[in-house]
Amino acid sequence: MAEDFPTTSSATRPSGRPADADADAVGRIAESSLAREGVVSTAEFREWYAERQRVDVADVRKVPLEALAGWKVESGTGNIAHESGRFFSVEGVDVRLSDGPWQSWSQPMIFQQEIGTLGLIMKRFGGTPHFLMQAKNEPGNHNGVQLSPTVQATRSNYTRVHRGSAVPYVEYFQEAHRHRLLTDVLQSEQGSWFYRKRNRNMVVEVEEDVEQLENFCWLTLGQISRLLAEDDVINMDSRTVLGCLPFAGEGAVPPGFELGDDLRSALARSCHGGFGALHPMAAIRRWLNDQRVVTELRTRQVPLNEVVGWERSEEVVEHEDRRFFRVVGVDVRSGSREVKQWTQPMIQPCGQGVIAFLVARFDGVLHALVNARPQPGFLDGVELAPTVQCTPSNYLPGPRPPHLRYLDQVLEAPADRIVFDSVHSEEGGRFYHARNRYLVVELDDGAGVVDSGGDDAFRWMTLNQLSALTRHSYYVNIEARSLTACLYSLFGATEELSTR
Repeated sequence: MAEDFPTTSSATRPSGRPADADADAVGRIAESSLAREGVVSTAEFREWYAERQRVDVADVRKVPLEALAGWKVESGTGNIAHESGRFFSVEGVDVRLSDGPWQSWSQPMIFQQEIGTLGLIMKRFGGTPHFLMQAKNEPGNHNGVQLSPTVQATRSNYTRVHRGSAVPYVEYFQEAHRHRLLTDVLQSEQGSWFYRKRNRNMVVEVEEDVEQLENFCWLTLGQISRLLAEDDVINMDSRTVLGCLPFAGEGAVPPGFELGDDLRSALARSCHGGFGALHPMAAIRRWLNDQRVVTELRTRQVPLNEVVGWERSEEVVEHEDRRFFRVVGVDVRSGSREVKQWTQPMIQPCGQGVIAFLVARFDGVLHALVNARPQPGFLDGVELAPTVQCTPSNYLPGPRPPHLRYLDQVLEAPADRIVFDSVHSEEGGRFYHARNRYLVVELDDGAGVVDSGGDDAFRWMTLNQLSALTRHSYYVNIEARSLTACLYSLFGATEELSTR
């Protein structure tokens, strides 16, 4: 039986990270997940969101990299950096990997030293927890406004390096000791495009009245869960914080919730942690540490001018095969942001990605198949990823590399086995029109449905185990955190899940 979610108090530890969530906090999250309506009805939210999309319009135009005002191409290196020395830069990285389809390559990556804050304010209305969501238009969003956390800001933003207006609500996270801290953890970002980038994921519960500004709306987790099923509504920064919520533990099965043989019951058992897991938590940690030790991933910073296989023009930096991604420039004009006009470089992927969990029930407990995946931008080299995480168009015809062994199984899954399927945008502040299809595919019950096939880089895990690891830094990558939030959203989904 897994023993991965201690029921200690919620007091903070000396490091500033909260103790593991107690059953009361987990129970409140579960209650909010089941709340289909809140202080703002879903119909009222739709009207508010449509108005935000109508009034918050940005003019985003692609421009040549050489025409970016306030940015410079450094002589000698070719690195693209802001004249202030803040924000971020685009530089080169040389990668050496002991195993995989590519064992050496170089590429551009985004370097951003400062740690941003991604924070949600939680407050109970009528006893039910609600979350303060922000309607925010980011330059990389293909559809304009999406729902971001209460605060989504880099240090440069909230210290106003750009001389823009103040970031609303940031004081709740700068003075988090005044409130109940449910989540406070440093997490990595996309390890293929960011080099060792970290953000602080936080959730604070407040009791005092909070002024609600016009771009903000209180929603229950149940309402957010239904929005996760829709394309391009809940942004990446919201999904990573939601994925770090204390949704698993002894309070995961609310009073009055009857456990049966349906998918939601299997999900509830998976979150609770008291119903057993294929692998104990100690074995999971040991396996991941083993993967980090045996995976020889070496990275070295190099000038952008020296990345091999990439071509540079006044317009873009792109791969010679026109695959993977390109570095482009954009000019942004927005009346609703802290700064009204600016230019910047962005990464634009060359295709839509696929991010998927294969899940199965073992003795009535839902498990997800995770992959210990190396990526060049990770501090520890390897983090837990979904079963499938790739952009299929990046791969030439031929045999699948080991980490894509389940791609066809996902793409060819019958419709009645797909329990979650929506397209979500990635970081709209750094990536231009980056979208991934997020899928959860349920296999037949039992250990025989699929195994690691001798590949030690895959393991079955419960949501309780995944949730426990997201309470710590650099165990679960951002794609898996996003997909975990999507998977957990099924707990608050409509009743037809009870028929599965």
